[in-house]
Amino acid sequence: MSIEKPNYFDWVYQVVREIPSGRVSSYGAIAHYLGLKSGARMVGYAMNASHTVNDVPAHRVVNRKGLLTGKHHFATPTQMEELLKSEGIKVKNDQVIDFESLFWNPATELGN
Repeated sequence: MSIEKPNYFDWVYQVVREIPSGRVSSYGAIAHYLGLKSGARMVGYAMNASHTVNDVPAHRVVNRKGLLTGKHHFATPTQMEELLKSEGIKVKNDQVIDFESLFWNPATELGN
């Protein structure tokens, strides 16, 4: 009998796909919701690998201060900001403006 190990990246992608257009979440909030022991770093690894997966809006995941720390993993250094702006999110100096009001917390929005 073989036991299949959970695919943490797939769990992360499922949560990220729930982030509505025009909202952002953080690596840590997603990790907390999923109960990932390796925390925000594991979510970051998943986001870095997400560019080969369909329909994962990785641009909506930022750090706990609203900084676009993952921007270097996009096709161009400005693509993450451009995608956020196309959804009406204002960005200045690689930081989401009004981060607190745009923050989407999966623990609150999806429940446990």
